[in-house]
Amino acid sequence: MGDVLSTHLDDARRQHIAEKTGKILTEFLQFYEDQYGVALFNSMRHEIEGTGLPQAQLLWRKVPLDERIVFSGNLFQHQEDSKKWRNRFSLVPHNYGLVLYENKAAYERQVPPRAVINSAGYKILTSVDQYLELIGNSLPGTTAKSGSAPILKCPTQFPLILWHPYARHYYFCMMTEAEQDKWQAVLQDCIRHCNNGIPEDSKVEGPAFTDAIRMYRQSKELYGTWEMLCGNEVQISDAVYHMVYEQAKARFEEVLSKVQQVQPAMQAVIRTDMDQIITSKEHLASKIRAFILPKAEVCVRNHVQPYIPSILEALMVPTSQGFTEVRDVFFKEVTDMNLNVINEGGIDKLGEYMEKLSRLAYHPLKMQSCYEKMESLRLDGLQQRFDVSSTSVFKQRAQIHMREQMDNAVYTFETLLHQELGKGPTKEELCKSIQRVLERVLKKYDYDSSSVRKRFFREALLQISIPFLLKKLAPTCKSELPRFQELIFEDFARFILVENTYEEVVLQTVMKDILQAVKEAAVQRKHNLYRDSMVMHNSDPNLHLLAEGAPIDWGEEYSNSGGGGSPSPSTPESATLSEKRRRAKQVVSVVQDEEVGLPFEASPESPPPASPDGVTEIRGLLAQGLRPESPPPAGPLLNGAPAGESPQPKAAPEASSPPASPLQHLLPGKAVDLGPPKPSDQETGEQVSSPSSHPALHTTTEDSAGVQTEF
Repeated sequence: MGDVLSTHLDDARRQHIAEKTGKILTEFLQFYEDQYGVALFNSMRHEIEGTGLPQAQLLWRKVPLDERIVFSGNLFQHQEDSKKWRNRFSLVPHNYGLVLYENKAAYERQVPPRAVINSAGYKILTSVDQYLELIGNSLPGTTAKSGSAPILKCPTQFPLILWHPYARHYYFCMMTEAEQDKWQAVLQDCIRHCNNGIPEDSKVEGPAFTDAIRMYRQSKELYGTWEMLCGNEVQISDAVYHMVYEQAKARFEEVLSKVQQVQPAMQAVIRTDMDQIITSKEHLASKIRAFILPKAEVCVRNHVQPYIPSILEALMVPTSQGFTEVRDVFFKEVTDMNLNVINEGGIDKLGEYMEKLSRLAYHPLKMQSCYEKMESLRLDGLQQRFDVSSTSVFKQRAQIHMREQMDNAVYTFETLLHQELGKGPTKEELCKSIQRVLERVLKKYDYDSSSVRKRFFREALLQISIPFLLKKLAPTCKSELPRFQELIFEDFARFILVENTYEEVVLQTVMKDILQAVKEAAVQRKHNLYRDSMVMHNSDPNLHLLAEGAPIDWGEEYSNSGGGGSPSPSTPESATLSEKRRRAKQVVSVVQDEEVGLPFEASPESPPPASPDGVTEIRGLLAQGLRPESPPPAGPLLNGAPAGESPQPKAAPEASSPPASPLQHLLPGKAVDLGPPKPSDQETGEQVSSPSSHPALHTTTEDSAGVQTEF
């Protein structure tokens, strides 16, 4: 929408927009330069002092799964130039940018795509009425109604519209509701990942940019969360017309290059004068604290403290449900794999199953049941009181945490199982090993899940309360801040800012109440949270050493073509790009044969093979598979379906992996218990108290200063 209008601008209007954009950028980029020095100092101080946060039990991938295709298939797209609907082959590569090709043949011939969509900041609409309502609300003075002449005619009842308040809109439709649901899950996954575009390992540029955004908005008396703070640094600027985008991109890169050039000199000063800088900052903070503390404490006591428990409870319920669902999905996928390994030849099939399991966290459909738990998050009443424009920022952040914890659990399972396979287990021993490793990983997941959720709750409470407090205190405090500037030595002025120190002091006034609320929830074991004093007795001190080796290639080491689990020859490092594209792993696909007809005119999908969901049923099936005297099943189990059931239609195999997108440069014996082990006090280090026994506890503390928050 927005960029279409931009093509009709005359020279005078272009000049006006350029001048206005330049003025805004000059003001904003000054904030960015100021915040860059502060972020650099905080990063270097963090490296020296650490966070004091508990040690994670799960491993994380140091080498990301880049060579993967998340989704591919066909859908209809509305062409704005011809006003017609065209069938397009669509691809979602590992960077989650939606790529549209003329057809599948064009993709295979590496013809440039018709469009590449970065979905940061977009919303998905499933009806034309929703679209018309948003158009009416976003364009002042319009009176668009659903009963008026339609601006878009959808040929089916199942549209999907990508809407953005400033950028171009995209219109798609499907032939069935099932296809609409699939594509909606995929596109929502794209939006979720693109919104999270500023990488967390960016310890300087990322915080400097987000803090500059916040400070700039607060200078305009705009507080609270901002939905457009999504994507990466440049994509956020893409919330305006293409012309402004190019201008903003050039100016930002210029300033970024400037501050990066002086970064070595700044680092030298910080290393030499770290203690003096810290002392100077603490002196400044003490003076500001003495000035604002009486006012801030009254404001916290009257306007924030009474509402912290209700906000926390509203956050805990859907978030904990989502993390529990992650646990259940992981347990079921591993259990199904274990049953299939038992009944389909043991280790010969293990490589195939483990390759699929390794990509579980990136499977939009399998993860959807976890993500949708957050959709019930409501802050009714509280949202208006604290000026929270939307809960979407909290929903998407929790969903990203879910995806990360799922991938950490899968990767830890891969690493531990790979170690067990070095012992050359038999099929029965392999089954037991898989179960033992699963139980170990679940214990670690429970511990890490508690730590991640508690940190998320603290950060969310700060993100809600701090802007509210700053707005409340601004009329009486903000005008007095300039007089504190004289307390900062000139040599340290790039690393200490009065405004930032003031915000830190305000944060400290409410932090103790937030920490206490989360601590009480953990002491009461609400939603399976662990106390801060709990550490795992059964932690693996050498586990992290296993992750130092090369990434595991299950397809190469344990492919069924190798026979008996013998490693097959590895691919030469000099493999060509086309060979790598052919090996690209597809997480999930809805690719149809275009020659048969339109992809959505096929017969209804066959029902998926039955899978034993009950714990008793799963335990019985596995026990049966472990008995040497029991006869082999009549046929292999499909995803754990018992052979005695009526035959189920075999699911179609996944389509062969198409080559990766050419746009690689785009930014964007003993009884085996198969019940999902629930965390016990003994496993987590928390001892059951009794009148005669009070064993000592291993204790750790969390430093409140280690909480990193963006608001």
